[in-house]
Amino acid sequence: MGKIKEETFQVACPDCGAMILVDAATGLVVSHTSAPRKRMFEDLETAAKAMREQDERKESIFRQSVDAEKNKEDLFDKKFAEALRKAKDAPAGKPLRDFDLD
Repeated sequence: MGKIKEETFQVACPDCGAMILVDAATGLVVSHTSAPRKRMFEDLETAAKAMREQDERKESIFRQSVDAEKNKEDLFDKKFAEALRKAKDAPAGKPLRDFDLD
């Protein structure tokens, strides 16, 4: 028996950019090297600006939800009045059931 040379090859993950070492004979992953993490921001000033913008968006969304909560009672009153009007205008009769249609 002679020495069998282990053949492996590297594959770059198209999704994350990681390097995967695969054994050619078995097709199994031998090792995995994660891709280096990309910087989200180039410097601290742009990161701080993004944080301020995110805080402003959060505050705006919170204000909108508070306003919606304040107006919710009026909206429900209007919907109830409309449903009550439709109920009064609807003919008073026995409602049809699926069983009645057979």
